[in-house]
Amino acid sequence: MTEATSAGRFVIDLPDSNAATSLSGLGQNTLHRLEALTGASLVVRGLQLEISGLANQVERAAALVELIRPLWQTGEAVSQVDLQAAMTSLNTGRSADHAELGDLVLAKSQRGNLLRPRTLRQKSYVEAMERHDLTFAIGPAGTGKTFLATVLAVRMLTERKIERLILTRPAVEAGESLGFLPGDLQQKVDPYLRPLYDALHSLLGPEKTSTLLEKGVIEVAPLAYMRGRTLEEAFVILDEAQNTTSAQMRMVLTRLGERSRMVVTGDVTQVDLPSGQPSGLLEASELLKTVEGVSVCYLTSADVVRHPLVQRVVDAYARRGRR
Repeated sequence: MTEATSAGRFVIDLPDSNAATSLSGLGQNTLHRLEALTGASLVVRGLQLEISGLANQVERAAALVELIRPLWQTGEAVSQVDLQAAMTSLNTGRSADHAELGDLVLAKSQRGNLLRPRTLRQKSYVEAMERHDLTFAIGPAGTGKTFLATVLAVRMLTERKIERLILTRPAVEAGESLGFLPGDLQQKVDPYLRPLYDALHSLLGPEKTSTLLEKGVIEVAPLAYMRGRTLEEAFVILDEAQNTTSAQMRMVLTRLGERSRMVVTGDVTQVDLPSGQPSGLLEASELLKTVEGVSVCYLTSADVVRHPLVQRVVDAYARRGRR
């Protein structure tokens, strides 16, 4: 419930103390960020948020708080990414589209966090995966490419829309030799697959993940293991695809069987292939972008959902690359 009490002042009623804590943020950092973005003054008093300032500042701040309501209303943490994404939507006249993010809850993590796309480009990416049999997601580290695909795949597995989940990535030696690592072949490639295991653990927990791996419902394997197979009734995620050669990419794309879909993710600024070796991801995304049933999605530093510093790191390297 909201109430306008006087010119230059606005009050928003908060449902409970969890919402008040979420909206305030640790050390009131969320309120401070809202003030920096809008120029208004925001104070939580009990179960009310008081916004004051110039009329246009108050209006802007109130609109921004409403856009992030799905987060603070349920006691979820409000990150800097959430605020910036909401502000961008406000500035570009896409508030209605942004408001829909609150309804796109894909799953709940083992810690009880609601998992949903956090930006409009992430929302478009999720919708592309739901509508297309083959989706390419290209963007920098931390933009949720692999994680969102894994969340959607686990949800489809739970809903029995697919029979198995296959996660794969090329085991490219980025400065270290597999031959010097201890253990058998699986143990040697496991470090390359660890990010995929981490995503599964956050969604299902280590115990359930292990059970599904043992039953073969979930398979995590290096790309070389895909050769010669037909992947039917499966959700296939090819991660770090910028490190596939043209031949490897063609091989894995032609593995897709009946009632299956595939998501190919990668960061074209982090190619670890030998010098002069073109990336299969770049070639395939360009070659197939107009093919029916295929979607190519591009994410940017604005979609980074890790530590805020990651976004600045990505931008710094991008600027260097343009010089």
